[in-house]
Amino acid sequence: MSTSVANERLAKRFDKWDTDGNGVLDAGDFESEAERIAQNLGKNADSPEVQELNNAFRGLYEYLAQKAGVEAGGAISRQQFLDATGDMLFKEGEASFNRALSPIVKALIRLCDDDHDGQINAREFQAWLSAVGVPVSQAGESFQKVDKNDDGQLSEDELLQVVREFHFGQLEVELLG
Repeated sequence: MSTSVANERLAKRFDKWDTDGNGVLDAGDFESEAERIAQNLGKNADSPEVQELNNAFRGLYEYLAQKAGVEAGGAISRQQFLDATGDMLFKEGEASFNRALSPIVKALIRLCDDDHDGQINAREFQAWLSAVGVPVSQAGESFQKVDKNDDGQLSEDELLQVVREFHFGQLEVELLG
């Protein structure tokens, strides 16, 4: 595991989620990120899938705020975010990461899964990455790198593994945009 790569990606994640650029993360930043993704996918804000994504991001904010020692509704500083997510990755490990990010991965699958088979194909993965800001040119080749069993589909478990490996610094595929 490359700690320096993981830390760089966490810092980039903070910057991306700090949607209002005020140097802290609050519930509104997480809500804005969910809204941006849904909008980029052309989804109706009132749809059950978008509501699921909103709830997942809200849950992640609450989880990170609690880990950072921030009162409900409070702001998470950059250092608090880096400490809380660093602990989650490097001290608590896979189970903690999965517990925190699984709801977001599930919600993203539901948003992108146009054929409703419960998995993400190359086209759907490209839409997902594009929605989070990855250039389309990179998104297509990224699928080939992450579809390790070459079945043309990514299950929820596979996608969670991809996201985890990326944040642990073990995967050289752009997932943040």
